[in-house]
Amino acid sequence: MHAWESIQAVVDFIEDNLTEELTMEDLAKVAALSPYYFQRLFRRLVKVPVREYTRMRRLAFACEQLQETDRTVLDIAEEYHFSGHANFTRAFKKAFGVTPEEMRHIRTITNQYVKPNLLLNYEMADENVPLITDGIVLEVRPTKLEQPKPIIGIAMEIPINDIMGGLDSGISITGKMWDDFHREKASIVGLSPDGKECGVVYTGGAPEGYCTYLAGAEADSNQASEGYTVFTMPAQDYILYSVEAETFNDLVTSAVYKAQTFMEKWMKKHSLRPGGFAVEMYLQDEEGAAAMETWLDTIPTQPSEES
Repeated sequence: MHAWESIQAVVDFIEDNLTEELTMEDLAKVAALSPYYFQRLFRRLVKVPVREYTRMRRLAFACEQLQETDRTVLDIAEEYHFSGHANFTRAFKKAFGVTPEEMRHIRTITNQYVKPNLLLNYEMADENVPLITDGIVLEVRPTKLEQPKPIIGIAMEIPINDIMGGLDSGISITGKMWDDFHREKASIVGLSPDGKECGVVYTGGAPEGYCTYLAGAEADSNQASEGYTVFTMPAQDYILYSVEAETFNDLVTSAVYKAQTFMEKWMKKHSLRPGGFAVEMYLQDEEGAAAMETWLDTIPTQPSEES
């Protein structure tokens, strides 16, 4: 068994037992390692200590309980092993920026600390061959856009961490932008009647640690009315990767992060790095299954960048 498989077994065990008491000794047994070496290896592969990881996953589940049920805050706190209402509230507010009571009334998408799938760090998919793992379907292929494609929407500078997802918690800035776009969409001039909704990430002169994000949709015009921004995808070659999930919420809260993790390795293997922008196009079928196509502008890496 590879080292990552031992740690993935622990990650899966934690996910299935978040409401149980989890000791370091029990988790080390699952990995078939000593507690000392287990903790070192877990932190190396998952990027955070095991106790911090377990706490953040418990908070993610607690957040869902607050938004989807009418259970009391104290009941939820006790189920996920937080010692009392005050302790839970402090931990929750530190992670999400709001109290548990305030989270009950928030319907904007929240960034969650995502359960990792370590396989995506080691598995490599062939072009045009879907990779199926951990409830998602991922496929990569080169493609060419024959005609420029304008996209109109709401744009603003946001922290890069907000769009990376998976390793942070909090109310999503991009989620709020999408809420605004959906409220205003019917009145935005120039959008294609059947155009796909698109999220665009580009530099746009943003300061270090930030990027420009546009929440919008395909347009018939490259002229945006006042208060809105137009981004035009150039006609060129792209790397296109698509990811599917059972629901739209699964897609934007976890599947996208897992796909990004995979694509970092895929591009490195193919001697590519991100270019100036990426465009995400969203799809959803009648049964609620969701998919996203990401069009990546890429640049070949130089020999010095590959070392």
